[in-house]
Parts: sequence; structure tokens; C-alpha cells
Amino acid sequence: MKAIVYNQPGDAAVLKIVEQDKPTYSENEVLIQVKASGVNKPDIFQRKGNYNAPEGVPDNIPGLEISGIIEGCGSKVKRWKVGDEVCALLAGGGYANYVVVDERHCLTKPSSLTFTEAASLPETIFTVWHNVFQRGRLLPEESILIHGGSGGIGITAIQLAHIFANNVYVTAGTDDKCEKCVDLGATLAINYHTEDFETILKDKGVDLILDSIGGSYFEKNLNILNPDGRLIYINAIKGAKVGLNLGRIMRDRILISGSTLRSRDAQFKADLAREIENIVWPKILNGMYKPVIYQAFSYQDVVASHQLMESGMHFGKIILNW
Repeated sequence: MKAIVYNQPGDAAVLKIVEQDKPTYSENEVLIQVKASGVNKPDIFQRKGNYNAPEGVPDNIPGLEISGIIEGCGSKVKRWKVGDEVCALLAGGGYANYVVVDERHCLTKPSSLTFTEAASLPETIFTVWHNVFQRGRLLPEESILIHGGSGGIGITAIQLAHIFANNVYVTAGTDDKCEKCVDLGATLAINYHTEDFETILKDKGVDLILDSIGGSYFEKNLNILNPDGRLIYINAIKGAKVGLNLGRIMRDRILISGSTLRSRDAQFKADLAREIENIVWPKILNGMYKPVIYQAFSYQDVVASHQLMESGMHFGKIILNW
């Protein structure tokens, strides 16, 4: 099979295409011929040496989500059969034209979507559903602020929050991106280069904030949260160490939490997959949720795909086609 690997951390140029043996699958796993792989920011962090793969996962092949066709099934696989079209969440190794996956981490590819579109779903939908709706407990009448509305997490969180909740506020880096966020369902989009989200939202108040920025955003987030508000972290690209006023937390009953998905155990991911299939997948099938693909590359152009991701110029998902 073909796989995209790196032998040492570095810039995008360290990614190379190599030939490897197909992976072997256990009794509870399926072998998938990959048609498309999603490119996500964690892939960039891993390539740079800042986000190691969990034990038992290929440590030099990035990739957390794929779509494809099942080519082999373990002896105890119950749901799937050879020829089924699926998309799947992985803990790594997705930049290859064959992968092995726990059968419980696969979802049926929506019939209305291409393989390219289906590959854009698992990593961001799993992350957003858990953090916004399970951990963050967003209710229909509440408001949410999503930092970074133009990336994969952002376009996913905007659409899901718009479907299931009320006011959806976002930050993005250009006026054009802000307009596109509103088109996706945001109530208000704030250009963080020219506007201060704290000033704009302080009088409105926010019930839930999904933040991947950290750093100086921390105090500003606290200043706009309503009593009983929740601040959920999924990254901290501007700094993980912040000052914390415990009095403010106690007075307004603020809940601060966060999570990473990649290292969670197989049963957690299986349970999350079933909930998403029951609640979110119907919204995809009826067209309420639509994948947003910025650009699809041939796997041979993986270096260019990473360079685009790092440039921040994209709106939506970046995909590798095999």
C-alpha cells in the first residue's frame, strides 16, 4: 500500500510517500480501502513533533479520519461486510490507502455525499459533539461563542449549534470569513483583527464558549460568560498557562473544562459514534448539515495541503484523495 510518512519532525517537506505492507486486522477490526483522508490541525502538530500518536498507533503516519470501502472483516465483526462504504475516526495512520479500524468507530457513508465530503466528517463532528453538547451541555435557548469559525472545527460547530441551539457567535480572521460564517448559520461573526469580541459580547452575555486559542483569550472569555456559563478548551495555541481568579469562578458558578479525543479509549469513541449516528447523521441525510470542502488534493500533493493548512487562508476542510 501507499502511505505518507515522515522520518523526523519538521516542516511540510518532511512528508514522503512510501510503499508498505497492508496492515493486518484483528477479529474486531475492518480493513478499509481509503478513498479520501481528512487533513486536520492535529496532523500539523504531530508532523512538527508536538502531538505524539497514542501507543499502538503508527507514530509517523498522520491522519485522524478517512472514508472508503471495507475490504476485509475480522471474524467477530457483526455490523459490516466487504463492500460497505464508510467513514471512520482513527487515532492515527489515516494518510494511507489502506487502514485498519475498530468496527465500532465506523459510520455509514451518507449516500448523498462523495467520499471526499464524507472524509471531512468524523474528526470534527466527534470533537464538536462531545465538547459542545456532551461536555458543554448546550441547550436550545442558550448562546455559544466559537473561536476560530473558519476551520474544520469552526464550520462544524457553527452548523451543529445552529441546528440544535439559538444564538451562535463566532470569531474569524477576515471580513470574508465572517460573512461565510454567517452564511453557515452564525448569528454574529466578529473579525478578531479589527474588533474586540469582549467589547461586542459583554452586554449580550454568552452561555458556552468553545475555545482553541487560550492565552489572553482566557480572561476575556470569563468576562463575557453568563452565570453558570461553561468554558470548554480543545486546544491552547496561544498559551496553556493562564491566571485564574477563583473568586470569579465561584461567584458566577463558571465551569471550565476541556478534552482531547485522540487518546480516549475505544469504548468511549464507540459510544460517541453511536450517539452521533443517531442524532447528527439524520441531519446530514436531510441536508441540514453540509460538508464544507475548501480544497481537495491528490495524496501526491500532501506537502501543498499542509502548507495551505498552515497558511490559514482556507475556509472549511482540506482533503487528500487517493
